[in-house]
Amino acid sequence: MYDLTGFQRDLLYVTAGLDEPHGLAIKDQLEDYYETEIHHGRLYPNLDTLVEKGLLDKGEK
Repeated sequence: MYDLTGFQRDLLYVTAGLDEPHGLAIKDQLEDYYETEIHHGRLYPNLDTLVEKGLLDKGEK
């Protein structure tokens, strides 16, 4: 199927649970789950990968 990391799987889970997912809300949810800071350099490249795989849609600001 799809070759996903655990972090990417968690990103999909979090985005599915949000009414209007956006970067900061996703980051906050993941930080609560992992109990550590999630840096932009980890979050956004993984979101981009999920978009490239067709698993997420990227919205406009």
